[in-house]
Amino acid sequence: MPILDQGRMEQTMTEIDTKTEAFCLIGAICSFVVIQPDFHVQTAGDRPRTSSVRRVFAQCLRLVEETLRVWNGYDHKDTPTLTDVLIAFFLSAAYFGLEKANAAWIHLREAITLAQLLGMHDEATYQRGDVDGDIRRRLFWLLYVSERGYALHKHRPLALHATIEYPVLTEDSTDAVAITGLICLCNLFRIIDDTFSRVWNTARSECSSIWLSDLQRQLEEALPEELNCPEAQEADLRITQQWLKIVVWQMSTASGCLSSTSTDAFMSFTYPIDVSKKIFAITSRLSPQAIEVHGIGLIEKLFDIACTLIDVMSCVPLETATFEVGPRDCLVHFHRLISTLRQGESRYVALLEGKIRDTLPTMASAFALSLPPAPLERMLTQEEGSLSSNSSPYNSPSLMSSLPRFPTLQAASSNSSATTQPVALPLPVTSLAGAPVYGCVPFQDGHHRIFP
Repeated sequence: MPILDQGRMEQTMTEIDTKTEAFCLIGAICSFVVIQPDFHVQTAGDRPRTSSVRRVFAQCLRLVEETLRVWNGYDHKDTPTLTDVLIAFFLSAAYFGLEKANAAWIHLREAITLAQLLGMHDEATYQRGDVDGDIRRRLFWLLYVSERGYALHKHRPLALHATIEYPVLTEDSTDAVAITGLICLCNLFRIIDDTFSRVWNTARSECSSIWLSDLQRQLEEALPEELNCPEAQEADLRITQQWLKIVVWQMSTASGCLSSTSTDAFMSFTYPIDVSKKIFAITSRLSPQAIEVHGIGLIEKLFDIACTLIDVMSCVPLETATFEVGPRDCLVHFHRLISTLRQGESRYVALLEGKIRDTLPTMASAFALSLPPAPLERMLTQEEGSLSSNSSPYNSPSLMSSLPRFPTLQAASSNSSATTQPVALPLPVTSLAGAPVYGCVPFQDGHHRIFP
């Protein structure tokens, strides 16, 4: 973690019983650490074992509540310090790990506000030779990428902008690898600039296929083919890169910029299949631990990509009898990944399975999804920070309504003249942009059609 100094933290540990700030910082860090997927608890026999997710959640929540109780007991708002920014950030990260999206956003915004009060967004404040200048600069950019990722996922406005220089790398820097990874992450999110964020959250004006295609091209070229970094860092960078491509593709869909005759792969209806194949290749060569260590954040990104893949699979004809990895293989891989990560106890397992049932019912048997699920829309509304809503961010029709009505392979090969009267209405399922997306509807002729 490039925002913590080892010597400073050792000093803070000695002050935990005498200084309130020290107690709160250690409490916030511990709450963040305990929620990490690779955290182990020592048993009475001194043999480590992985805690159940439920028990870890309870431990984390107790630490958060106690830290907040003490932190709110003194006035840290009028005269904030760097330590207060760190406390708010780690509390936000802990709440995010607890899947409490609103609480995570509130504390992230608190950290950003405290950072702004300290002038961390102003390059001039770093010219004073402050001993904490390097830490402040790194923390600013960490807040920057955290806010951008959350804001894109939940359609929130932005408060931080790229107003200062990147951290400086030196040959003897002990955090060189971590800082390099942070800069790569910043480069990715800076492509999704303030203009994109404004359009993503409000209206579709200023959108053009040329602009969107250029964003995709920049994302494609943002990372080198070979990353000289630890495996876990590569997992975060590679998956985030592909997720951002899906975000831009969703914008292209909602803006009506896609075309079935486009020669630009970025502007095609099947581009999410290409992204999914890359995710398949990336995650297949990485160890499970490299993905697991990132917790719920990476699971959410994989879930978003999987849901977009399902939407595309329900609308376009799929290739069969091929030896290459196809969309069905990718979907099976996504399901296996999400079902394995975090001991399979993430809420996204049920949400993904529900979407498969509702959108691709003929594929449900491949995932052993034979039991009747609870209504998907009820599952979504009961969960805090759900990805689904009843309208799109543009107050427009369903995102997938702009996709062409390709017949399914089964329907295309059928000579049946039976009438196609619908026998059931489709259920709304999630999309990355928050719009309801409808899946396949069974008809009396035994085929399936797509209705928005």
